[in-house]
Amino acid sequence: MKSKFAPFTLAVVVLSVMALGQSSSAAPKPAADAPSVPASATSTLGRIGIINMQQAILASNEGQRDFQTLSKKFEPKQTELKGMNDEVDNLKKQLNTQGDKLNDMTRANLVRTIESKQKELQRNLEDAQSDFQSQQNDILQQVGQKMMKVLDNYAKNNGYALVLDVSNQNSPVLWAGASADLTRAIVDQYNTVSGVPAPPPAPAAKSGLPAAPRPAGSKTPAKPQR
Repeated sequence: MKSKFAPFTLAVVVLSVMALGQSSSAAPKPAADAPSVPASATSTLGRIGIINMQQAILASNEGQRDFQTLSKKFEPKQTELKGMNDEVDNLKKQLNTQGDKLNDMTRANLVRTIESKQKELQRNLEDAQSDFQSQQNDILQQVGQKMMKVLDNYAKNNGYALVLDVSNQNSPVLWAGASADLTRAIVDQYNTVSGVPAPPPAPAAKSGLPAAPRPAGSKTPAKPQR
């Protein structure tokens, strides 16, 4: 699953289910919903699993709720930037269609107005994008930290010795069977522990923040990203 925000990076999660010196202790009894793992996928210390932590956070009820709230919070800023972007586009169209008919002074003033409004739009856009991404990352971190506790308990209770996070594209995991993927199981358990109900379906996405404006005089006006 691809995301538009910076990946939530977790180090490899190593969960020791028993001390090496206690090899005679009985292994923990797997939970009823624990995915079956072939014997070949079980190490001498315990089972090995993988999880896409970023995907798990986004799929959780709490993650969905918080990201929907964040998107709604930024709707006024989105509308403001869209209006600024449209104003710059209209001025560019005026310059492109009437530029040859304007005297030098009028044309120069129009160019300066476009450049000034473009700079203002660029600053506002960068500030909004930075603020939005910062708050997205806060959600990822907050939900991720709580989800790690659920993962820790789940792994220990189901005999896992090693769980690898495959969120990052640079993950060392080249292949893993479906039975080793704990993502869905952790999401389900996290939803139970958090007590957050499933949020209603998100409304149709609106146009995103406008793209960075083009230089004055460009024949192709800037368009909002979709």
